[in-house]
Amino acid sequence: MDARKGNIYEILNGNRQFLIPVYQRYYSWDIEQCKRLWNDIDEMQRKGKEGHFVGSIVNIAEQAMPTGVQKYMIIDGQQRMTTLSLLLIALRDYAVKNPDDTTINARRIDNMLLKNEYETGDERYKLLLTETDRDILKCLVEEKPISDDIRSKLLDNYKFFAGKIANMELQPAEVYESIGKLQIVNITLDRSVDDAQAIFESLNSTGKELSESDLIRNYVLMGLEPGEQDYVYEHLWRPMELLFMYDAQASVMDRFFRDYLTMKITRIPKQDRVYEEFKRYHLNCEFGTIRELCQDVFTYAKYYTDMVFRRSTNPVLKALYEDMSDLRMEVAFPFLLRVHNDYSESVIKEDELQEIIRLCISYVFRRSICDIPPNSLNKTFATLKNEIKSDDYVNSIKAFFIMRDDYKEFPNDDKFTAAFVSRDIYTMRSRNFILSHLENYGNKAPIIIENYTIEHILPQNSNLSPEWQQMLGPDWKEVQKTYLHTIGNLTLTAYNSEMSDHPFMVKMNMEGGFKESALRLNAFVVKCTEWNEQHIKERAGLLAEKAKQIWAFPDMTEEELDPYRKEEKPAERYSLETYDTNVFTKTLFEVLDRRIQNLSPSVKREFKKLYVAYKLDTNFVDIVFQKQRLRISLNMKFSEVIDPRGICRDITGLGRWGNGDVEVYMEHTSDVDQIMEIVEQSYRMQADET
Repeated sequence: MDARKGNIYEILNGNRQFLIPVYQRYYSWDIEQCKRLWNDIDEMQRKGKEGHFVGSIVNIAEQAMPTGVQKYMIIDGQQRMTTLSLLLIALRDYAVKNPDDTTINARRIDNMLLKNEYETGDERYKLLLTETDRDILKCLVEEKPISDDIRSKLLDNYKFFAGKIANMELQPAEVYESIGKLQIVNITLDRSVDDAQAIFESLNSTGKELSESDLIRNYVLMGLEPGEQDYVYEHLWRPMELLFMYDAQASVMDRFFRDYLTMKITRIPKQDRVYEEFKRYHLNCEFGTIRELCQDVFTYAKYYTDMVFRRSTNPVLKALYEDMSDLRMEVAFPFLLRVHNDYSESVIKEDELQEIIRLCISYVFRRSICDIPPNSLNKTFATLKNEIKSDDYVNSIKAFFIMRDDYKEFPNDDKFTAAFVSRDIYTMRSRNFILSHLENYGNKAPIIIENYTIEHILPQNSNLSPEWQQMLGPDWKEVQKTYLHTIGNLTLTAYNSEMSDHPFMVKMNMEGGFKESALRLNAFVVKCTEWNEQHIKERAGLLAEKAKQIWAFPDMTEEELDPYRKEEKPAERYSLETYDTNVFTKTLFEVLDRRIQNLSPSVKREFKKLYVAYKLDTNFVDIVFQKQRLRISLNMKFSEVIDPRGICRDITGLGRWGNGDVEVYMEHTSDVDQIMEIVEQSYRMQADET
């Protein structure tokens, strides 16, 4: 390893070229990073500073040739090196456009810092990026026109620097001088001695510079022989990356790898541990080579991006993907990846794929209407593939949902209807989704929801007109409060501002009013001569019937369900009376129990044989009754607990009732605040995982 302190001029000068290998991410610095670099330059110049350290460039020297260009493969520092090159191009272009300003030598920048003057082809360029970035940087260096419809951070950042120079915030000569003061440590590795992968991981161990998908890309491609690396990149990895839209590529790819792993290992990796989980999966997966693994990743990325970006030549599937997007159903993706692959391999038919997607949509939607906390959904979908029976594929999924009577419940028609007619729909994020589907279901001429606004038939104004008060009756305030935002009182109109707070019959007969509306949502309304509690409830009931058809409960006969019914002994029922308590310990329990259950509506309490358990998906705290105190077990590692008061005990490896390695005691009601500080840590850890 050879490490030398220098500047960008020293690094680029000479017959040399710096290459970005295919396993590196694309250029990703935003305007924000460019602003910081410019501010560093500005500060150095204004304060007369002699230098400013901006980081290191780590590279591997390719085998030296007797003649020609010496090449270096960059494994760290691409972003700063590319950004400085963009700044130099902007300076060069300024000098070309302003030949009277002799303080900047355009030819010197061109032939010493941007190009290898006497070389041809790709060797002509000091810096050679990957794929699309490569062509854009070459065009900038060669001063060639670039199409206006090309979107690139290279272009954005070049324009930023060009604008700064044109505005003369600093004299161009001052900028050039300050660039030379930016100190860089240039580290050149010996390929035969230094472990590039280990050094790369060490440089990026914080996870701040590279995304999880960037790290996976480097891991997959860096260790391959050059020929295999080129094949895997060109035929599998690069085509896979192109499936992801440019603007959202990094974030969506990170989510894809997390969902891919969840589907494979039936466990949800933590968001900042996806790379580590991928490495573990690779070492234990069914694939013998990186090529086979990348082929599998590519295959599932096609399914994933179809769902995320709503791509399909089949209009039914495309509409279902749009519904999933509207409901933000990313939690279902790990399960649906498996289902899509089974469809691709002809395990199920297209209509069965569509039925399963509808089932998942109905499941998520009905739970949201019934206000069931969503924090368990990701684990439900992560493990749902285990319930599939290949010889009865769709029914096995239906049976799983039908037979849930716990926190994974699929609300039946009665529960769904009761919630649908009474729920505040107007303030729900999915309100447009709901109204659009109620209008368009079975409609051969569907409307575009964006062309309409939501109208409250009974107005929102708390000071209702005398006509409205008379129509609603003496309890008009209570009626308005109860039904204002419910589905029975909501519709769509193209004339919302004109309708305003007018009396009902004015809204009915005005130009563009209900009577002129061809919307199905208004079919009941136009038959009414008044609008009151009874009509709101009647209309809500009609819309609920339609909603039950749109977001249907799974349909199975008793005979179809029978094979899925498990014969289990009746569970023993426990209660507070199960335990050896007294007035004092009951009081302690009541105080602590109330605080724990108030953490969230999703907290479930279960009386077990030996302790009381509180859980989200699994237990996060358990309470054991003792003679004059409560013993509380927290389901977390002792090393993870933050305990400034020192009230926790490490019970790792000890045989205790309850779950976890942390134990505290409650001996007085005044202990509850400090105990809850510990309980909340365990709760948050599980809530974050779900």
